[in-house]
Parts: sequence; C-alpha cells; structure tokens
Amino acid sequence: MGKKRKHGETEVAAAPVKKDDAAPERPQRTLVGWKDKNNNEARESASAVGFRNKEKVLVTCSRRINFRYRHLMLNVVSLLPHCKKDNKVESKETKGATLNELVELKSCSSCLFFECRKRKDLYLWMAKCPNGPSVKFLVNAVHTMEELKLTGNHLQGSRPLLTFSSNFDHNAHWKLLKEMITQIFGVPKEHRKSKPHHDHVFVFSIVDDHIWFRNYQISVPHIESDKIARGGLDNMTLIEVGPRFCLNPIKIFGGSFGGPTLYENPFYISPNQIRALEKRKKAGKFAKKVKAKTRRKMHEQSNPLEPDEFAEMWKE
Repeated sequence: MGKKRKHGETEVAAAPVKKDDAAPERPQRTLVGWKDKNNNEARESASAVGFRNKEKVLVTCSRRINFRYRHLMLNVVSLLPHCKKDNKVESKETKGATLNELVELKSCSSCLFFECRKRKDLYLWMAKCPNGPSVKFLVNAVHTMEELKLTGNHLQGSRPLLTFSSNFDHNAHWKLLKEMITQIFGVPKEHRKSKPHHDHVFVFSIVDDHIWFRNYQISVPHIESDKIARGGLDNMTLIEVGPRFCLNPIKIFGGSFGGPTLYENPFYISPNQIRALEKRKKAGKFAKKVKAKTRRKMHEQSNPLEPDEFAEMWKE
C-alpha cells in the first residue's frame, strides 16, 4: 500500500498556466501564394540596395546556314553563359515578329540572329526586344576556334572583361553600339551558369569603320616565386583564344528588327555589288581579247604582205 498524502499537500495545487486565446496572425493569400511580411520586407530591402542585371540573350540562326557560320554561332554560345539557343528560323520578311515572339517565350531581353544569304554572306542582327533598337551587321573575316587552333584557354562560363577602343566615344552611333554590345556580351553578376572568375577579355576595336572582335586569355604566373602582387600588370600576358570576326555596320533601326532608320553606313557596299564588279572585270578581259583580234585582222588587211619571189621555186 502506498503512503497517504498529508492533508496540506492536497490543498496546495499548482495553478494551470493560461494560454493566449489569440491565434497567430494568418498570412494573406494572393494569386501567387501566401504573402509573408518578412519576405516582403526582405524583397524591399534587396530592391533598395541596387539594380540587379537579369539580362538574357536569345541566339539563333536562319535556315540553310553554312557549316562555318554555324560553328561561329556555337562558339559565341559557348562564350555567353547567359544566352539561350533556339531552333533555326526561316529568313523572311516576317522574321522580326517571329523572333520577338520567341524572345518573349524564352523570357529574354536581347537577341543575336545569324542570317545567311545565298550560302555565302552572313548578316548578324543585334536587337533589344521588344522595343529596340536593333543593328544589322555584315560579318567578314570569320575564323572559328576549330580553324585557328590557338594555344589560349580559359574557363568556360567565366565572366569576361569588355574593352573598347577610344574610337567608340567619337560619334553618337558608335556610342549606341558600345552600349548595346556591353549589355549583350556582358555576363550578369552572380548568374547561375557563370563562374566567379575573370580570366579572359573581349576586345572590340574600330579599324576602317569596322568592329573587330578578339578573345584573349589573361595568363598570370602561379608559381610561388613568380606570383605578382595586386596591381602588378607587368608580368601578365594575353594569349588569344578565338574566335575572330569583323562586323561591318549597315543600318541602325529604332525598333526591334525594323522601324525608323537611325543611322545608315555611307561606306557600305553589298557583297552582290562586289561580285558584279568582279564579273565585269572578267568580262572586260574577254572584250579586250576580241578587240585585239579585230584590230589585228584590220591591220593585216590594210598592210598586205608583198609576194614572195621564191614561192614558186619549190613547186617544181
């Protein structure tokens, strides 16, 4: 049998703790999900800190493109981790509306469209969608990574440094092109596919009213005896990686893949005109030969040869 409790212990009992009758405040529901005050405050504080670059580039090409130009497009895709590659698009007059729709579906803000004509000529459209502006280039002097086989190498997906020659600050259209190239070829910070390193450089230089593109690796010695201090650029070297190409601006439009013409290159000559001039030169050579033959015949008729005295001697 257990011991009986004393009478005083039974009277003193622990008073139960009263719980708060008020339940915690329920978060407000929206179409997207539950609305939390803490998350909203965090978002507002993050937006107040600064602008975050969310640039995405759509890279595509036209049908019946040459294999060499297709390899160039793939090289550009490998250099831009923030780009999205899409299927080929038919190169027609309505390609602008089609590309704008593709850019919207892919949730991109820019577009690089490689358009091949006659399996010979390559045009590059560089556009900000959907409101513009857009630029049409003629691509010359194309050399892909597979052709060059250079010794340079860099980490795939790393963020490049963009360098421009001083000529870009001279005229308004060069300033506009510099801003477009900066937005399209500049990899956003903290992009999920990018690497947090700067080990290569994109060089854009203007020579003879053409934009020349080069890609160089930044080579830094990593041996303990040869390590350089911060700011020491004397021991750094640049090794070319590739690809190479040259952009000849044709027109700058106010809209996306069309619209009012903001600038037209007065020194631009289309490849069709160049081929026509070469054919005329070849036709001129043949015409010179025909004229020379006719002049020779006329000269022989006007200056006949005298009869030979010994011509009939050997007939006997």
